[in-house]
Amino acid sequence: MAYKDLFGTRKTLTTSAGKFSYFDVGELEKQGLGEISKLPFSIKILLESVLRNAGTYGVGEEDVRNLAAWKPEPGEITVPLKLARVVLQDFTGVPAVVDLAAMRSAMDRFGKDPAEINPHVRSDLIIDHSVQIDFFGTSYALAANVDKEYERNAERYTLLKWGQTSLEGFHVVPPGQGIIHQVNLEYLGQVVMSQEEGGELYAFPDSLVGTDSHTVMINGLGVLGWGVGGIEAEAVMLGQPYYMLAPKVVGFKLTGELPEGATATDLVLTVVQKLRQHGVVGKFVEFYGPGVSKLSLADRATIANMAPEYGATMGFFPVDEETLAYLRLTGRSDEQVELVEKYTRAVGLFRDGEVEPEFSEYVELDMSTVEPSLAGPKRPQDRIPLSRMKEQFHEDLLKPATKMGLGLKEEDLDRKVLVKRPDEDFELKHGSVVIASITSCTNTSNPSVLIGAGLLAKKAVEAGLDVEPWVKTSLAPGSRVVTDYLEKAGLMPFLEALRFHVVGYGCTTCIGNSGPLPADIAEAIEKGDLVAASVLSGNRNFEGRVNPHVKANYLASPMLVVAFALAGRVDIDLDKEPLGHDPNGKPVYLRDIWPSQQEIQETIRKTLEPEMFKKEYANVFAGDERWQGLPAPSGKLYEWDPSSTYIQEPPFFKDMPLDPPPPQDIKGARVLLKLGDSVTTDHISPAGAIPVDSPAGRYLIEHGVEPKDFNSYGSRRGNHEVMMRGTFANIRIKNLMLDGVEGGYTVKLPEGEQMYVFDAAMKYKEEGTPLIVIGGKEYGTGSSRDWAAKGPALLGVRAVIAESFERIHRSNLVGMGVLPLEFTGGQNADSLGLTGYEVYDILGIADGLEPHKILTVRATKDSGETVEFEVLARLDSDVDVDYYTNGGILQTVLRKLVREG
Repeated sequence: MAYKDLFGTRKTLTTSAGKFSYFDVGELEKQGLGEISKLPFSIKILLESVLRNAGTYGVGEEDVRNLAAWKPEPGEITVPLKLARVVLQDFTGVPAVVDLAAMRSAMDRFGKDPAEINPHVRSDLIIDHSVQIDFFGTSYALAANVDKEYERNAERYTLLKWGQTSLEGFHVVPPGQGIIHQVNLEYLGQVVMSQEEGGELYAFPDSLVGTDSHTVMINGLGVLGWGVGGIEAEAVMLGQPYYMLAPKVVGFKLTGELPEGATATDLVLTVVQKLRQHGVVGKFVEFYGPGVSKLSLADRATIANMAPEYGATMGFFPVDEETLAYLRLTGRSDEQVELVEKYTRAVGLFRDGEVEPEFSEYVELDMSTVEPSLAGPKRPQDRIPLSRMKEQFHEDLLKPATKMGLGLKEEDLDRKVLVKRPDEDFELKHGSVVIASITSCTNTSNPSVLIGAGLLAKKAVEAGLDVEPWVKTSLAPGSRVVTDYLEKAGLMPFLEALRFHVVGYGCTTCIGNSGPLPADIAEAIEKGDLVAASVLSGNRNFEGRVNPHVKANYLASPMLVVAFALAGRVDIDLDKEPLGHDPNGKPVYLRDIWPSQQEIQETIRKTLEPEMFKKEYANVFAGDERWQGLPAPSGKLYEWDPSSTYIQEPPFFKDMPLDPPPPQDIKGARVLLKLGDSVTTDHISPAGAIPVDSPAGRYLIEHGVEPKDFNSYGSRRGNHEVMMRGTFANIRIKNLMLDGVEGGYTVKLPEGEQMYVFDAAMKYKEEGTPLIVIGGKEYGTGSSRDWAAKGPALLGVRAVIAESFERIHRSNLVGMGVLPLEFTGGQNADSLGLTGYEVYDILGIADGLEPHKILTVRATKDSGETVEFEVLARLDSDVDVDYYTNGGILQTVLRKLVREG
């Protein structure tokens, strides 16, 4: 594919690596198309992609003109974005490979060449979501957990190895190398890409989408990227433009610098709270101001990482001198660093502070006001100053669950349970910390907080302190480099003395892979109905996510994770109360063992070096002996095994006609669930352990799988039979059609019988009854989970009516042919008196769809009374309409490839 240069903006630059052609967006200003020099950096990168690709499939001259004229109030500008690459993690990556394999099978059925189905852009899959903490607190924990990981996942990994050998342009980072976003930050991210097109070598900005919402971490490196559903990622892999509306850009001005005692984690929790209050859903956030220069790149990456938690599409830091320094530190070549600097300076993408962009909205934070903090017990935006932690925990215990509290009564507060072990007895109570986990890409990419945790552990051990016996501790670094520098600094022995042994190189606790609690601890929590706590250095703490026995979950810096493991409880004022006592009875306070910033930075300077990164990433795709010994099937077509309980061919393309039938009105629909506000993709999508007595558990037992071998839902994402049975099955989901019942249940109508959601959906399917879901505000918030859209679609859900949708989830619903509808005029289910027991007709679809069309919903009650109201069809572009009409993104792409093949 040769670039067209429709606007005459192609130029060349020369580096020690040779001559590069590039497209200069600044030339568009000279042509009078817009004030390009005043655009936010992030918009300039969007514009470069559109300019470079203008005249190729899906990108027109008008798209360049529209985006070049971007204003702080951008209006409706559709951006057809062609991205440089895609990253995937294995939970979402396995179904993507399954879908590609299924598309190959479909191409074969249509009589076309299956090998036409390949990634068209570089695609890297990092296996990081499958390791679980079954073993901890010992030197053998890492090896034992890896053994378990392969034992559980060999079948999935064999599929991925088939993909690596059979799909062109598809690369796999095997297990045990690190977390996707840290590998992306430290190795895969190039900042500036180079690629040959039409006989010329071109330079252009690195850009990507990823099948994980925290893909945005790469924004800290000055790389454009964000999370999308697996469905959209597959479309990008297959060469389709990613369509989005040009966003508003919120300028976040940083001033001052962090005070002594405050960490990057405290800063990001403050940013999350501030931006949640401001409201940035669907917007870019771009950081600027003198404070940016005070932040290390790792600190910037920490802030960028949590964009999903503050609600933005991404949180962007432009390229500057610190970016170049980080590229050198992490072992990128001198030639690459030279290209990054020369290219970004040439096209106005290098931050030098001379020109302040014009933003849509403005937010400001003086970093000197940041204080040590946690966030919880259920949401990352609910920041709690460390000084108020004890007081806030007691308030949250009594606060109703509907207000993000824990819903206890006064008479429940003093419950305690005695745990007896052969060598010791102890009591568990509300607030006992049973999980303390240094985990997650958010913080394990940041040497300052990890070295800080190591230094704090060293001082604690030297003071004679120990972790309380009921605490399950773990250290899950985001890359092997972390272990290298902790060992070189001499800090690993002290972390291990507090039982913070390395348990794996993956996401672990942050995604719910905390593993089982010790049996006596779990039994005590159940016996006393205790509100046990976890403290983790992660980014997600939604209900039911971390561990089914832990109701109160708090995000904190790695240093505070160690501190609360020592304290053993969250109902403690660490400013005034000691963490513990030394062997002589002397109290030891947090301030006594907290390392200074000078200590931390001196240790980093002495230990961190580029050779560590070069060594660990030299053979990152090769894997260990275990990976290399896995059988690697080959061939154009994947050989589906009907007896497999991990991998099955999905039904999306079976019996698919080449021409889609026209969309029809939805009539006679029943409500599968009526849900409240802030229902997350964790509530919707199957995640965590598979209960024995659930529909998914029954299916596995019927297929000869013993409960001990169930593994997690995430590991079985390649089998739609398991996943559809686990949809809406979260133990904490509350279907408002049922009074006081938690879990995956609904009412089958008109009989009024309570049953599992899956069982009811299958009965409705037998009857030919279409289904809808009713939701509240922020429906589908949380991680990008394609099964949160695939699952409902397979259950027969045709539409979701909610007050508002999270960005990725709305797009994923459309991508699966499910119609997202929003209440209008401030109405909601309660204001309209809707109970979920009505029969629903959705009218106006058959008349023809267009973006943002208003449709009519008629709800008929048992009495015959009807309620009519209008809804906004959240098909936001012509492309969305096309996807919905075809039954989804992949069906659209497949039909196109079949016709062209």
